[in-house]
Amino acid sequence: MAHTILVVDDEPDVQKLLALILTKAGFQVATADNGAEALAQAASVAPDLILLDIMMPGMDGYEVLKRLRADPILTHIPVIILSAKGSVQDRVKGLRMGADDYVPKPADPM
Repeated sequence: MAHTILVVDDEPDVQKLLALILTKAGFQVATADNGAEALAQAASVAPDLILLDIMMPGMDGYEVLKRLRADPILTHIPVIILSAKGSVQDRVKGLRMGADDYVPKPADPM
């Protein structure tokens, strides 16, 4: 059974690229393009990993991460932040909020 990765990004091209790379690597991929959809998908799909963008309209990735970590059913899902916000302060904030890792964009798919 393939592991499922939830890709959360408001940029359709980024979603498509990540989905293509992950599917070729043997993963199942679910996508969400905003924070509310990300939380709904996390609850319904129960992904094995979430790749989470920070800069999204409405609910940003930090708020999504905060809500995931506060939910006893979703808190165990590993979250890797994948964001163009790559300053040291942004990375520290994401990791302190409970992200398992923080990868700045553009990321090398290899």
